[in-house]
Amino acid sequence: QVQLVESGGGLVQAGGSLRLSCAASGSGFRINAMGWYRQAPGKERELVATITNGDNTNYVDSVKGRFTIARDNAKNTVYLQMDSLKPEDTAVYYCNANIVLGLKWYVYWGQGTQVTVSS
Repeated sequence: QVQLVESGGGLVQAGGSLRLSCAASGSGFRINAMGWYRQAPGKERELVATITNGDNTNYVDSVKGRFTIARDNAKNTVYLQMDSLKPEDTAVYYCNANIVLGLKWYVYWGQGTQVTVSS
């Protein structure tokens, strides 16, 4: 069994920074792509950023130049550095991982962490 545990959310003023972390725990697995999604109240969940196991990254246009995704494969952890935060970044942030167990691959989600940006 694999679990994704997120940390690092909180309340910050506009223009501030937060760093989210998501660690995968368990045994016998290999991680392919990882990513961060977010869901604001009354809106659908949207992709924020992804990173492959070759460190290729992709960002939604609204966060380009402000957010940075990175991963530490030795720690099975993905990070999201969020700078120049805006009130519209307020949402629950979820990490996501494509994980191979044996001969099958699965999509796992973290429990979500709240990010609130005040104006």
